Amino acid sequence: MLNCRVLDLSDHRGQMAGALLADLGADVILVEPPGGSAARDVTPFVAGREGDPEASLWFWSYNRGKRSVVLDLDDARDRQRLRDLAATADVLIESDAPGAMAARGLGAEDLAEVNPGLVYTSISAFGQTGPKADWAATDSVISAAGQLSNVVGDEDRPPLRIPLDQCFLHASAEAAVGSLIALRERKRSGQGQHIDVSAQQAVTQATQSATLCHLYNSPELLRMSGGARLGPFRVRLRSPAADGYVSVTILFGESIGPFGARLFEWMHSEGGCADGDLEVDWIHFVEGVITGRIPLTEYERIQQVAADFTATRTKAELLEVALDKRLLIVPIATVADVVESPQYSERDFWRDIPTGGLDSVRYPGPLAKFSETPLDISTPPPSIGEHTGEVLAEVGAAAPVPVSDAVVAAAGSSHRDPSLPLADVKILDFMWVMAGPGSTRVLADWGATVVRVESSHKVEAARTIQPFLNDEAGADNGGLYQNMNAGKLGITIDISKPESRDLILDLVRWADVVCESFSPHALQDIGLSYEDLRAVKPDIIMASSCLFGQSGPLSSLAGFGTMGAAMSGFYEMTGWPDRDPAGVFGAYTDYVSPKFLSAALLAALDHRDRTGEGQYIDLSQAEASMTFLAPAVLDYEVNGHLPDKLGNDHPVMSPHGVFASAGEDRWIAVACANDDQWRALCEVIGADGFAGLGVDERRERADEIAELITAWTSVRDGLEAHDELQAAGIAAHAIADSAIMATDPQLEHRNHFRNVPHGTNGTMWVEGTRFMMSRSSDGISHGGPTYGEHTFEVLEQLLGYDQDRIAELAVAGVLE
Repeated sequence: MLNCRVLDLSDHRGQMAGALLADLGADVILVEPPGGSAARDVTPFVAGREGDPEASLWFWSYNRGKRSVVLDLDDARDRQRLRDLAATADVLIESDAPGAMAARGLGAEDLAEVNPGLVYTSISAFGQTGPKADWAATDSVISAAGQLSNVVGDEDRPPLRIPLDQCFLHASAEAAVGSLIALRERKRSGQGQHIDVSAQQAVTQATQSATLCHLYNSPELLRMSGGARLGPFRVRLRSPAADGYVSVTILFGESIGPFGARLFEWMHSEGGCADGDLEVDWIHFVEGVITGRIPLTEYERIQQVAADFTATRTKAELLEVALDKRLLIVPIATVADVVESPQYSERDFWRDIPTGGLDSVRYPGPLAKFSETPLDISTPPPSIGEHTGEVLAEVGAAAPVPVSDAVVAAAGSSHRDPSLPLADVKILDFMWVMAGPGSTRVLADWGATVVRVESSHKVEAARTIQPFLNDEAGADNGGLYQNMNAGKLGITIDISKPESRDLILDLVRWADVVCESFSPHALQDIGLSYEDLRAVKPDIIMASSCLFGQSGPLSSLAGFGTMGAAMSGFYEMTGWPDRDPAGVFGAYTDYVSPKFLSAALLAALDHRDRTGEGQYIDLSQAEASMTFLAPAVLDYEVNGHLPDKLGNDHPVMSPHGVFASAGEDRWIAVACANDDQWRALCEVIGADGFAGLGVDERRERADEIAELITAWTSVRDGLEAHDELQAAGIAAHAIADSAIMATDPQLEHRNHFRNVPHGTNGTMWVEGTRFMMSRSSDGISHGGPTYGEHTFEVLEQLLGYDQDRIAELAVAGVLE
């Protein structure tokens, strides 16, 4: 699909970006140092081949479909070969320390001299500039700095991280999206630019907007094993089953409450609850608690009744009933459960690829199903330098990237600044909550005109989720809704009215892309399927995003992202070895899958521009998110090994943990990635007698070492402690809450939090973008729209309707 060349100079901190672009069809050339990429040293390995650079399952996970070239960038001749390659490339991705590539004469400005059209993308822990740009960082440190650790774990123990390193995967996905946006801008300007991706900013999306609590004057969202604490409510997302655990979602309101009512009706029919439990006010329960009409203890009682019942059924039995009766119950899946689920095999998701001397290795498959350009996921990861001769021989024959000085205005009806990178993109957005809207939010940030369709009669669930402005619930007060929909235009339409169809089809004629996240086939039932849309706009791109995709035995499962997280495999591995799984925070697949949908839309737009061909994209949030689980999937497929609950331990680093700092429930993440950092740590904390210990000895004496570190950290403020540790070159960061985030000097430097105009509240805080561009600025202009805020602007300015036509729609009840 993509028609571009990518030079991937990254290591394990960035190679997923190149893998995503390779999956979408790009020619990705992995540039490795002599001896191979550092990613080849990352666990897990094929059993019995530990340390073999051709047997790292992590490397396999993020390098399929690439070609490998070996170049020594400390050698002048190989630096020139890289410049020659860069002259014919469209994108370069690197994850070295900030300034390291420039020190070799291979920075963004250096390579722009040989290729002005090159999109140069840098991935780093904190960004290329700013007070923390040079800080030492591991996955645990970034998780701490991005607030993710603060909302994961047991409340009576230190905060946790997900044991399978995730933070740089979030950054890599952002890097792929940023690169594609810059390539689209290059079509108009003819110029490349430098994309600067911060892993700290990237991972904040996984907090479900908890980063805004302090700025909203709302209580912190706090960690809770097997659930979440939302204000006074303790929401259980882990309940026992006869053979493991399930996630049962028991919440209230017009959109979610009916699911709970159906659950208790079924439980009652099975003798699992009392007659009085059928009287629960599922719609107005929260209001009842706030006003005192319903005691808060009633919520805990309801959840316990459900948990007592689920303990009597197996995971499979509960899932079967959930599918039949549309209940919000799903198993908390192990990686084995994921791999063996018939859902993925029936959707032809897996790809069996001979790799590394093994006849066949089963890999997670394509990020989405494309109707006209199915993704080819069949090429194994390369051996070290496998394609060096082949690629270098192409250098002389490859044409340089064409450069134009002409800048053309964006085409079509748009309310955006034509200089924004995506000012020529028009999106009709029927999506809701987070997994869908998150994907179009980043496109709106960079200039796309996004028309968001809502109904005031069916409340968007994101409008009902904390944090709330001044801790007051309200349709326009929710931080999650604002964060997911900033910069979009809002129109309210009652799509159940037959008269709405002509209006929607006019919006389709205006749009380049239509996105929806209804239940599978819901739009088809009202005559708005892809075929219906294509009949009026042959080159339309339509994307459907739902939990398990449009087909397969689980496609009818009514679900939210918390359920996707439970069934993804991430949940079960996150916790302490001696306890039930604590689980990831909230709707983890909702934080991962939007990045893949954004990339899919940009690739489809690129294909349409070159061929005139639109298409239909079927994205399963569970399938797309499995890219982040790939090393664990391969470890199970190849070695039969399931991930262990590690707490905060690490398979390679020691010490590696979260330690108490001064204050109530205050913590700091500290990790020693090598012996130098360990010796530096010993000097700082006054433990010189331990400085000579190797990593294996440190692991054996981990409890003793943890006591020494805690004795030092517990009497210091976390921010002061991480400053002192970082000054000594030690990877450390205080576990950030939203108050720390709001005053983080690095986030201030990168303008992460934006106070933007809002329709009813004057201004609202939202998060900014996760990456910066050297030439282009983002266009975050306003908060999420109020109900129908832009209805007349859309109808009059974008569609050209006159007052008579608008009046007809109003009389018919189409406009709410």
